[in-house]
Amino acid sequence: MKLVAGLGNPGKEYASTKHNLGFQAVDEIARRAGIDLTKKKFKGIYGEGFLSSEKLILLKPETYMNRSGEAVSEAAVFYNISPTDIIIIHDEMDLPAGALRVKAGGGSAGHNGIRSIIDRLGSPEFIRVRIGIGKPGGKSEGASHVLSRFGSAEGDAVKASVERAADAVLELIENGLEKTMNKFNVKSAEN
Repeated sequence: MKLVAGLGNPGKEYASTKHNLGFQAVDEIARRAGIDLTKKKFKGIYGEGFLSSEKLILLKPETYMNRSGEAVSEAAVFYNISPTDIIIIHDEMDLPAGALRVKAGGGSAGHNGIRSIIDRLGSPEFIRVRIGIGKPGGKSEGASHVLSRFGSAEGDAVKASVERAADAVLELIENGLEKTMNKFNVKSAEN
């Protein structure tokens, strides 16, 4: 069984911000896997289904980013899922916009949602699918950058990165971490 949580902030005002790419990726996975994301529990919206023979729990925490760990840990405890079977999809300022990286473990790199999950699980040993949003330009602060929307010219690249994040999660479930990292962590013209 795998728990896949996409990080974001609830509410229409945040729906298309850079910080909500995790929500968008979970929506795409749900669409592809035919999982209905309408149940409310674990301080979030979730759905469950199967991908191949693997039971899949999809979760979108509604706790706001800084408290994402509350929802993730509640779901993990309820389903008895270990941190190594948890996949977190989130935005990443340390990657160029549109880049995608998959990794297991590590620190929070200043991402408050990841910090909250590490604190609540008591372990950093979960898998992260990181979607690049780039660093803020000029004197712009990180908080205003992550809560901003992508420009219209970036729309196709954002859609592609969300689709690639969904591809990476499906690859993780089908073929494991090492093969997924080898496939998605390559340098290319797009990242």
